[in-house]
Amino acid sequence: MQPLLQEIRRNPLLWLLVFVPAVLGAEILKPQAHTLLFVLSVLAIVPLAALLSHATESVAAKTGDTVGGLLNATRGNLPELVIALTALAAGQYMLVKASVAGVIVTNTLFMLGASFVLGGLKYHVQEFNRATARLQAVLLLLATFALLVPSVISQADSTASESAFIQKLSLGLSALLLAAYALGMLFSLKTHRELFASAHAEEHGEQPWPIGLALVVLAAVTVLVALVSHVFVASVQEAAETFGMTPAFVGFIVVALVGGAAEMASAFSGARKNRLDLSVSIALGSASQIALFVAPVLVLLSYVLGPAPMSLDFWPGAVVMMFIATLTATIVTNSGRSAWFVGTLLLAVYLVFAMTLYLLPPRAQ
Repeated sequence: MQPLLQEIRRNPLLWLLVFVPAVLGAEILKPQAHTLLFVLSVLAIVPLAALLSHATESVAAKTGDTVGGLLNATRGNLPELVIALTALAAGQYMLVKASVAGVIVTNTLFMLGASFVLGGLKYHVQEFNRATARLQAVLLLLATFALLVPSVISQADSTASESAFIQKLSLGLSALLLAAYALGMLFSLKTHRELFASAHAEEHGEQPWPIGLALVVLAAVTVLVALVSHVFVASVQEAAETFGMTPAFVGFIVVALVGGAAEMASAFSGARKNRLDLSVSIALGSASQIALFVAPVLVLLSYVLGPAPMSLDFWPGAVVMMFIATLTATIVTNSGRSAWFVGTLLLAVYLVFAMTLYLLPPRAQ
Protein backbone atom coordinates (compact mmCIF):
# COMPACT_ATOMS: atom_id res chain seq x y z
CA MET A 1 0.00 0.00 0.00
CA GLN A 2 2.89 2.33 0.71
CA PRO A 3 4.09 2.45 -2.93
CA LEU A 4 0.59 3.46 -4.03
CA LEU A 5 0.40 6.29 -1.49
CA GLN A 6 3.87 7.48 -2.49
CA GLU A 7 2.86 7.53 -6.15
CA ILE A 8 -0.27 9.54 -5.36
CA ARG A 9 1.74 12.09 -3.37
CA ARG A 10 4.41 12.33 -6.07
CA ASN A 11 2.16 12.60 -9.13
CA PRO A 12 -0.10 15.71 -9.23
CA LEU A 13 -2.24 14.06 -11.90
CA LEU A 14 -3.40 11.50 -9.36
CA TRP A 15 -4.66 14.25 -7.06
CA LEU A 16 -7.68 14.34 -9.36
CA LEU A 17 -8.76 11.04 -7.77
CA VAL A 18 -10.91 13.14 -5.44
CA PHE A 19 -13.34 13.49 -8.35
CA VAL A 20 -14.00 9.72 -8.38
CA PRO A 21 -16.12 9.67 -5.19
CA ALA A 22 -17.46 13.09 -6.21
CA VAL A 23 -18.92 11.82 -9.49
CA LEU A 24 -20.26 8.61 -7.92
CA GLY A 25 -21.89 10.63 -5.14
CA ALA A 26 -23.30 13.17 -7.58
CA GLU A 27 -24.86 10.38 -9.62
CA ILE A 28 -26.83 9.31 -6.53
CA LEU A 29 -27.73 12.78 -5.26
CA LYS A 30 -28.26 14.61 -8.57
CA PRO A 31 -28.87 12.07 -11.33
CA GLN A 32 -30.47 14.70 -13.58
CA ALA A 33 -27.49 17.10 -13.45
CA HIS A 34 -26.07 15.73 -16.70
CA THR A 35 -23.65 18.58 -17.38
CA LEU A 36 -22.16 18.33 -13.87
CA LEU A 37 -21.91 14.55 -14.13
CA PHE A 38 -20.22 14.83 -17.54
CA VAL A 39 -17.56 17.25 -16.26
CA LEU A 40 -16.92 15.25 -13.09
CA SER A 41 -16.66 11.97 -15.01
CA VAL A 42 -14.12 13.47 -17.41
CA LEU A 43 -12.02 14.72 -14.48
CA ALA A 44 -12.30 11.32 -12.78
CA ILE A 45 -11.31 9.21 -15.79
CA VAL A 46 -7.96 11.04 -16.24
CA PRO A 47 -6.33 9.90 -12.93
CA LEU A 48 -7.93 6.47 -13.19
CA ALA A 49 -6.34 6.04 -16.61
CA ALA A 50 -2.95 6.96 -15.13
CA LEU A 51 -3.36 4.47 -12.28
CA LEU A 52 -4.53 1.78 -14.69
CA SER A 53 -1.47 2.34 -16.84
CA HIS A 54 0.94 2.20 -13.89
CA ALA A 55 -0.64 -0.94 -12.43
CA THR A 56 -0.59 -2.75 -15.78
CA GLU A 57 3.03 -1.74 -16.30
CA SER A 58 3.94 -3.17 -12.89
CA VAL A 59 2.18 -6.46 -13.67
CA ALA A 60 3.97 -6.60 -17.02
CA ALA A 61 7.34 -6.14 -15.31
CA LYS A 62 6.70 -9.25 -13.19
CA THR A 63 5.48 -11.56 -15.96
CA GLY A 64 7.24 -13.26 -18.83
CA ASP A 65 8.34 -11.46 -21.96
CA THR A 66 5.32 -12.47 -24.03
CA VAL A 67 2.67 -11.59 -21.44
CA GLY A 68 4.60 -8.51 -20.38
CA GLY A 69 4.92 -7.24 -23.91
CA LEU A 70 1.24 -7.83 -24.56
CA LEU A 71 0.26 -5.97 -21.38
CA ASN A 72 2.58 -3.06 -22.16
CA ALA A 73 1.11 -2.79 -25.64
CA THR A 74 -2.44 -2.91 -24.28
CA ARG A 75 -2.24 -0.82 -21.10
CA GLY A 76 -2.70 2.56 -22.76
CA ASN A 77 -5.92 1.57 -24.54
CA LEU A 78 -7.71 0.02 -21.55
CA PRO A 79 -9.62 3.19 -20.56
CA GLU A 80 -10.84 3.75 -24.13
CA LEU A 81 -11.85 0.08 -24.35
CA VAL A 82 -13.88 0.26 -21.12
CA ILE A 83 -15.61 3.47 -22.27
CA ALA A 84 -16.36 1.91 -25.65
CA LEU A 85 -17.77 -1.25 -24.05
CA THR A 86 -20.03 0.86 -21.82
CA ALA A 87 -21.28 2.82 -24.83
CA LEU A 88 -21.69 -0.44 -26.75
CA ALA A 89 -23.94 -1.90 -24.06
CA ALA A 90 -25.96 1.33 -24.09
CA GLY A 91 -26.45 1.07 -27.85
CA GLN A 92 -24.63 4.35 -28.59
CA TYR A 93 -22.86 3.07 -31.69
CA MET A 94 -22.15 6.58 -32.98
CA LEU A 95 -20.12 7.25 -29.83
CA VAL A 96 -18.36 3.88 -30.12
CA LYS A 97 -17.33 4.42 -33.74
CA ALA A 98 -16.34 8.02 -33.05
CA SER A 99 -14.13 6.93 -30.15
CA VAL A 100 -12.41 4.28 -32.31
CA ALA A 101 -11.77 6.71 -35.15
CA GLY A 102 -10.92 9.47 -32.67
CA VAL A 103 -8.17 7.49 -30.94
CA ILE A 104 -6.58 6.71 -34.32
CA VAL A 105 -6.69 10.36 -35.38
CA THR A 106 -5.68 11.76 -31.98
CA ASN A 107 -2.72 9.45 -31.48
CA THR A 108 -1.32 9.82 -35.00
CA LEU A 109 -1.76 13.60 -35.16
CA PHE A 110 -2.09 15.15 -31.69
CA MET A 111 0.06 12.83 -29.57
CA LEU A 112 2.76 12.45 -32.22
CA GLY A 113 2.67 16.14 -33.15
CA ALA A 114 2.82 17.37 -29.55
CA SER A 115 5.72 14.99 -28.85
CA PHE A 116 7.64 16.43 -31.82
CA VAL A 117 6.96 19.97 -30.60
CA LEU A 118 7.90 19.34 -26.96
CA GLY A 119 11.06 17.45 -27.91
CA GLY A 120 11.95 19.91 -30.67
CA LEU A 121 11.76 22.90 -28.34
CA LYS A 122 14.53 21.33 -26.24
CA TYR A 123 16.59 19.62 -28.97
CA HIS A 124 17.40 21.11 -32.37
CA VAL A 125 16.80 17.85 -34.29
CA GLN A 126 15.69 14.51 -32.89
CA GLU A 127 16.11 11.07 -34.44
CA PHE A 128 14.23 7.84 -33.95
CA ASN A 129 14.40 4.28 -35.25
CA ARG A 130 13.33 4.71 -38.85
CA ALA A 131 12.76 1.01 -39.56
CA THR A 132 10.60 0.47 -36.49
CA ALA A 133 8.55 3.63 -37.07
CA ARG A 134 8.03 2.74 -40.73
CA LEU A 135 6.84 -0.77 -39.87
CA GLN A 136 4.37 0.51 -37.29
CA ALA A 137 3.10 3.24 -39.63
CA VAL A 138 2.57 0.78 -42.50
CA LEU A 139 0.81 -1.63 -40.13
CA LEU A 140 -1.50 1.17 -39.07
CA LEU A 141 -2.11 2.16 -42.69
CA LEU A 142 -3.04 -1.39 -43.69
CA ALA A 143 -5.34 -1.75 -40.67
CA THR A 144 -7.04 1.54 -41.52
CA PHE A 145 -7.62 0.37 -45.09
CA ALA A 146 -9.45 -2.66 -43.72
CA LEU A 147 -11.61 -0.44 -41.51
CA LEU A 148 -12.47 1.81 -44.43
CA VAL A 149 -13.59 -0.92 -46.85
CA PRO A 150 -17.19 -1.34 -45.55
CA SER A 151 -17.69 2.43 -45.49
CA VAL A 152 -16.35 2.97 -49.00
CA ILE A 153 -18.40 0.10 -50.46
CA SER A 154 -21.65 1.20 -48.81
CA GLN A 155 -21.17 4.75 -50.10
CA ALA A 156 -20.14 3.77 -53.63
CA ASP A 157 -22.69 1.02 -54.26
CA SER A 158 -26.21 1.42 -52.93
CA THR A 159 -26.99 -2.26 -53.54
CA ALA A 160 -24.09 -3.23 -51.27
CA SER A 161 -25.30 -1.09 -48.38
CA GLU A 162 -27.74 -3.72 -47.15
CA SER A 163 -27.21 -4.41 -43.47
CA ALA A 164 -26.81 -8.19 -43.94
CA PHE A 165 -23.95 -7.74 -46.40
CA ILE A 166 -22.21 -5.12 -44.28
CA GLN A 167 -22.51 -7.29 -41.17
CA LYS A 168 -21.02 -10.33 -42.92
CA LEU A 169 -18.20 -8.20 -44.32
CA SER A 170 -17.55 -6.65 -40.90
CA LEU A 171 -17.37 -10.09 -39.28
CA GLY A 172 -14.92 -11.34 -41.90
CA LEU A 173 -12.75 -8.23 -41.60
CA SER A 174 -12.83 -8.47 -37.80
CA ALA A 175 -11.48 -12.02 -37.92
CA LEU A 176 -8.82 -10.95 -40.42
CA LEU A 177 -7.73 -7.97 -38.29
CA LEU A 178 -7.50 -10.10 -35.15
CA ALA A 179 -5.37 -12.64 -37.00
CA ALA A 180 -3.11 -9.85 -38.26
CA TYR A 181 -2.83 -8.49 -34.71
CA ALA A 182 -1.85 -11.91 -33.33
CA LEU A 183 0.78 -12.35 -36.05
CA GLY A 184 2.08 -8.85 -35.38
CA MET A 185 2.49 -9.63 -31.68
CA LEU A 186 4.32 -12.85 -32.60
CA PHE A 187 6.58 -10.88 -34.94
CA SER A 188 7.40 -8.12 -32.45
CA LEU A 189 7.65 -10.23 -29.29
CA LYS A 190 9.24 -13.43 -30.62
CA THR A 191 10.70 -13.81 -34.09
CA HIS A 192 12.02 -10.23 -34.59
CA ARG A 193 11.93 -8.78 -31.11
CA GLU A 194 15.36 -7.15 -31.53
CA LEU A 195 13.83 -4.65 -33.95
CA PHE A 196 11.57 -3.35 -31.19
CA ALA A 197 14.08 -3.23 -28.34
CA SER A 198 14.30 0.56 -28.27
CA ALA A 199 10.56 0.99 -28.66
CA HIS A 200 9.78 -1.22 -25.65
CA ALA A 201 12.49 0.26 -23.43
CA GLU A 202 11.28 1.88 -20.25
CA GLU A 203 11.42 5.65 -20.07
CA HIS A 204 12.22 5.85 -16.36
CA GLY A 205 13.92 3.84 -13.71
CA GLU A 206 11.07 3.61 -11.20
CA GLN A 207 10.65 0.37 -9.33
CA PRO A 208 7.45 -1.49 -10.24
CA TRP A 209 4.86 -2.11 -7.56
CA PRO A 210 4.71 -5.51 -5.84
CA ILE A 211 2.71 -7.94 -7.94
CA GLY A 212 -0.01 -8.31 -5.28
CA LEU A 213 -0.57 -4.57 -4.99
CA ALA A 214 -0.48 -4.16 -8.77
CA LEU A 215 -3.15 -6.85 -9.29
CA VAL A 216 -5.42 -5.38 -6.61
CA VAL A 217 -5.07 -1.85 -8.00
CA LEU A 218 -5.61 -3.16 -11.54
CA ALA A 219 -8.85 -4.90 -10.57
CA ALA A 220 -10.14 -2.04 -8.41
CA VAL A 221 -9.35 0.68 -10.93
CA THR A 222 -10.92 -1.32 -13.78
CA VAL A 223 -14.16 -1.49 -11.79
CA LEU A 224 -13.99 2.24 -11.02
CA VAL A 225 -13.34 3.08 -14.67
CA ALA A 226 -16.38 1.00 -15.62
CA LEU A 227 -18.56 2.82 -13.06
CA VAL A 228 -17.34 6.27 -14.10
CA SER A 229 -17.67 5.34 -17.78
CA HIS A 230 -21.31 4.41 -17.15
CA VAL A 231 -21.91 7.90 -15.74
CA PHE A 232 -20.02 9.45 -18.65
CA VAL A 233 -21.99 7.60 -21.32
CA ALA A 234 -25.32 8.24 -19.60
CA SER A 235 -24.72 11.99 -19.37
CA VAL A 236 -22.84 12.61 -22.62
CA GLN A 237 -25.84 13.27 -24.87
CA GLU A 238 -27.48 15.94 -22.71
CA ALA A 239 -24.14 17.50 -21.74
CA ALA A 240 -23.02 17.56 -25.36
CA GLU A 241 -26.10 19.55 -26.30
CA THR A 242 -25.38 22.00 -23.48
CA PHE A 243 -21.83 22.57 -24.74
CA GLY A 244 -22.91 22.60 -28.40
CA MET A 245 -21.16 19.30 -29.14
CA THR A 246 -22.30 16.13 -30.89
CA PRO A 247 -21.53 12.52 -29.88
CA ALA A 248 -19.14 12.40 -32.85
CA PHE A 249 -17.14 15.35 -31.49
CA VAL A 250 -17.18 13.90 -27.98
CA GLY A 251 -15.93 10.54 -29.24
CA PHE A 252 -13.33 12.00 -31.60
CA ILE A 253 -11.92 14.63 -29.26
CA VAL A 254 -13.04 14.28 -25.63
CA VAL A 255 -12.93 10.49 -25.20
CA ALA A 256 -9.64 10.18 -27.10
CA LEU A 257 -7.92 12.95 -25.12
CA VAL A 258 -9.26 11.92 -21.71
CA GLY A 259 -8.79 8.17 -22.15
CA GLY A 260 -5.28 8.63 -23.56
CA ALA A 261 -4.07 11.09 -20.90
CA ALA A 262 -1.69 8.60 -19.27
CA GLU A 263 -0.27 7.52 -22.64
CA MET A 264 0.24 11.11 -23.68
CA ALA A 265 2.08 11.91 -20.46
CA SER A 266 4.51 9.05 -21.15
CA ALA A 267 4.97 10.06 -24.79
CA PHE A 268 5.56 13.72 -23.95
CA SER A 269 8.00 12.82 -21.17
CA GLY A 270 9.95 10.55 -23.53
CA ALA A 271 10.20 13.31 -26.13
CA ARG A 272 11.52 15.79 -23.57
CA LYS A 273 14.16 13.23 -22.55
CA ASN A 274 15.23 12.81 -26.20
CA ARG A 275 13.73 9.32 -26.30
CA LEU A 276 11.59 9.87 -29.36
CA ASP A 277 11.57 6.14 -30.13
CA LEU A 278 9.33 5.73 -27.10
CA SER A 279 6.99 8.54 -28.14
CA VAL A 280 6.62 7.30 -31.72
CA SER A 281 6.07 3.74 -30.50
CA ILE A 282 3.34 4.80 -28.06
CA ALA A 283 1.50 6.98 -30.58
CA LEU A 284 1.57 4.67 -33.59
CA GLY A 285 1.46 1.43 -31.60
CA SER A 286 -1.65 2.48 -29.70
CA ALA A 287 -3.39 3.66 -32.87
CA SER A 288 -2.64 0.44 -34.73
CA GLN A 289 -3.86 -1.64 -31.79
CA ILE A 290 -7.18 0.23 -31.84
CA ALA A 291 -7.57 -0.55 -35.54
CA LEU A 292 -6.33 -4.15 -35.38
CA PHE A 293 -7.69 -5.32 -32.03
CA VAL A 294 -10.17 -3.01 -30.29
CA ALA A 295 -12.40 -2.29 -33.30
CA PRO A 296 -12.92 -5.95 -34.32
CA VAL A 297 -13.40 -7.00 -30.67
CA LEU A 298 -16.14 -4.40 -30.31
CA VAL A 299 -17.85 -5.75 -33.43
CA LEU A 300 -17.80 -9.29 -32.04
CA LEU A 301 -18.93 -8.23 -28.55
CA SER A 302 -21.84 -6.24 -30.01
CA TYR A 303 -23.53 -9.58 -30.72
CA VAL A 304 -23.45 -10.28 -26.97
CA LEU A 305 -23.54 -6.90 -25.21
CA GLY A 306 -25.25 -4.58 -27.68
CA PRO A 307 -28.95 -4.28 -28.53
CA ALA A 308 -28.03 -5.01 -32.17
CA PRO A 309 -24.89 -6.07 -34.08
CA MET A 310 -22.45 -3.27 -34.86
CA SER A 311 -20.64 -3.02 -38.18
CA LEU A 312 -17.41 -1.39 -39.31
CA ASP A 313 -19.37 0.99 -41.53
CA PHE A 314 -18.14 4.48 -40.50
CA TRP A 315 -19.60 7.72 -41.82
CA PRO A 316 -17.73 9.47 -44.68
CA GLY A 317 -16.17 12.16 -42.47
CA ALA A 318 -14.51 9.59 -40.23
CA VAL A 319 -13.29 7.67 -43.28
CA VAL A 320 -11.55 10.73 -44.69
CA MET A 321 -10.05 11.77 -41.35
CA MET A 322 -8.63 8.34 -40.54
CA PHE A 323 -7.12 8.00 -43.99
CA ILE A 324 -5.53 11.46 -43.94
CA ALA A 325 -4.21 10.95 -40.39
CA THR A 326 -2.57 7.59 -41.11
CA LEU A 327 -1.15 8.76 -44.43
CA THR A 328 0.28 11.91 -42.80
CA ALA A 329 1.88 9.91 -39.99
CA THR A 330 3.39 7.47 -42.50
CA ILE A 331 4.95 10.29 -44.51
CA VAL A 332 6.22 12.23 -41.48
CA THR A 333 7.87 9.24 -39.77
CA ASN A 334 9.51 7.96 -42.96
CA SER A 335 12.60 10.17 -42.54
CA GLY A 336 13.48 9.06 -39.00
CA ARG A 337 14.09 12.70 -38.00
CA SER A 338 11.89 15.41 -36.54
CA ALA A 339 11.90 19.04 -35.42
CA TRP A 340 9.37 21.23 -33.67
CA PHE A 341 7.89 22.61 -36.90
CA VAL A 342 7.00 19.11 -38.09
CA GLY A 343 4.97 18.71 -34.92
CA THR A 344 3.13 21.99 -35.49
CA LEU A 345 2.05 20.76 -38.93
CA LEU A 346 0.59 17.60 -37.42
CA LEU A 347 -1.21 19.63 -34.75
CA ALA A 348 -2.57 21.96 -37.44
CA VAL A 349 -4.15 19.02 -39.29
CA TYR A 350 -5.65 17.79 -36.01
CA LEU A 351 -7.11 21.22 -35.25
CA VAL A 352 -8.66 21.33 -38.72
CA PHE A 353 -10.46 18.08 -37.95
CA ALA A 354 -11.51 19.22 -34.45
CA MET A 355 -12.86 22.53 -35.72
CA THR A 356 -14.75 20.82 -38.54
CA LEU A 357 -16.36 18.31 -36.18
CA TYR A 358 -17.41 21.02 -33.75
CA LEU A 359 -18.80 23.50 -36.28
CA LEU A 360 -20.09 21.13 -38.97
CA PRO A 361 -20.39 17.62 -37.48
CA PRO A 362 -21.03 14.64 -39.77
CA ARG A 363 -24.59 13.40 -39.99
CA ALA A 364 -25.36 10.40 -37.78
CA GLN A 365 -25.96 7.24 -39.81
